[in-house]
Amino acid sequence: MKKAIITVVGKDAVGIIARVCTYLSAQHVNILDISQTITGGYFNMMMVIDLTESLVSFSALQEGLSAEGAEIGVIVHCQLEDIFTKMHRI
Repeated sequence: MKKAIITVVGKDAVGIIARVCTYLSAQHVNILDISQTITGGYFNMMMVIDLTESLVSFSALQEGLSAEGAEIGVIVHCQLEDIFTKMHRI
């Protein structure tokens, strides 16, 4: 299984989760875990996703998520899980 971490940050608005999840579903990306909070009017979300069945390359997925986020006024980052795993080994 090839996993990645998505973070979404920005001013809270209706439909942020729906927009990100709809995009991921269209790319055949499975959401394994999701956590979200709203603090002081700001939306924060972290997702763990499975890229195994993805229809697009990882870089295309990153670009697509970034574009979706820009359209709804949030910042979306996507990084491979390996980065986090290797950071904790050091």
